[in-house]
Amino acid sequence: MHPFDFTAVHETSAAVKSGSRDAAKFIAGGTNLVDLMKCDVEHPSHIVDINAIPLKSIEHANGGLRIGALVRMSELAMHPDVIRDFPVISQALLNSASPQIRNMASIGGNLMQRTRCPYFRELTWTPCNKRNPGSGCSALEGENRLHAVLGTSESCIATHPSDLAVAFAALDGVLTLNGPNGQRKVNATDFHLLPRDTPNIEHDLKHGEMITSIFIPDGPHTKRSAYLKIRDRAAYEFALTSAAVGLDINAGTIRSARVALGGVGTKPWRARAAEAALTGQRATPDVFRAAAEAELKDAKSYGQNAFKIELARRTLVRTLTDLAGGAA
Repeated sequence: MHPFDFTAVHETSAAVKSGSRDAAKFIAGGTNLVDLMKCDVEHPSHIVDINAIPLKSIEHANGGLRIGALVRMSELAMHPDVIRDFPVISQALLNSASPQIRNMASIGGNLMQRTRCPYFRELTWTPCNKRNPGSGCSALEGENRLHAVLGTSESCIATHPSDLAVAFAALDGVLTLNGPNGQRKVNATDFHLLPRDTPNIEHDLKHGEMITSIFIPDGPHTKRSAYLKIRDRAAYEFALTSAAVGLDINAGTIRSARVALGGVGTKPWRARAAEAALTGQRATPDVFRAAAEAELKDAKSYGQNAFKIELARRTLVRTLTDLAGGAA
């Protein structure tokens, strides 16, 4: 681990000022940043502790739910309003990490976590464009069973690891960011970026900016929502595939659908083709399968991860089937 200095701040303006220094990083729960610092992947020279900033509220506001960036994962997962009105959020969180990590990790930090691609974390013998731009992607012809099949490029096929980010993308979340140039809002679907030729640029957060809150709008699909995660083991494991789905169903017909996939994309994958295939259709197995086929038709495998394409289809069909149970 490289040497660094440490500053604790109590307000957003002070955090932005301190976080604008060269090679500065914000820390809240630290469950991802500290890990990467120990691996020598991240080596900030200045750490800004933001835990004392009052960004820990969960409140209904302006037709939706506003969540402070420093709310802990466990707190949001067990909040009664979230369980009742946004179950996909609660389920995504409870399927994430371990109870100990959920007690430490912040919502903002969860959205900022970096890939678990082993080539990204192994410095001694593997090139990685995400860690060292221009060096190459070892996963393209290496061990890629856990890697992405959607949104990939010849520069990177690493999956995005967050479960929560998938649920936020499905429900049209909006992030509020504060930085040196003031406050701005970014849609969750636009916040994380495709790798293309610059996989080292993972999100639309400028240097010195920090996430201060996330807003999720209410909708008829939010209460009938669910998150299904398929993984190699039942706990403390990242997704092979996952689906976050919200449905508005009336008399057996799908009036609107919100769908995002995890474990298969280089970013949280909003499934627009699946949504279009579902909208206005009867809630039937054939419609669900057609929607899954439409979304995965352009998926690209790299050998070992070919199974993910069919598994993602089945994950989405099962989630839709479970949600629509009794709808007809």
